Amino acid sequence: MKGVAPLIGNVSFGALLADTAFDATWLLKELDTRGSSAVIPPKANRKHQRDYDAEAYKWRHLVENYFAKIKEFRGIATRYDKTDCSYTANWHLAAALIASR
Repeated sequence: MKGVAPLIGNVSFGALLADTAFDATWLLKELDTRGSSAVIPPKANRKHQRDYDAEAYKWRHLVENYFAKIKEFRGIATRYDKTDCSYTANWHLAAALIASR
């Protein structure tokens, strides 16, 4: 949670998809003041359970699966490439291979 505030500081977005670990009151207030929606399931120990868009939350699972497939490519997961250009090229190659499966 410490890295969330600097990460979203200067970025504009319509919704934030995250898991229950990001169900913090300060983050929900920050998203509300920005006009962004929080697609974050509430923690089980919250006194007042709030609603969230369960259909939009399903997209988070697809992103998680994509990163799991990318990690199958050991060179990308451990970042063996020396330059940013070759690292980006390998990301594109891995994405093309995943899409062709």
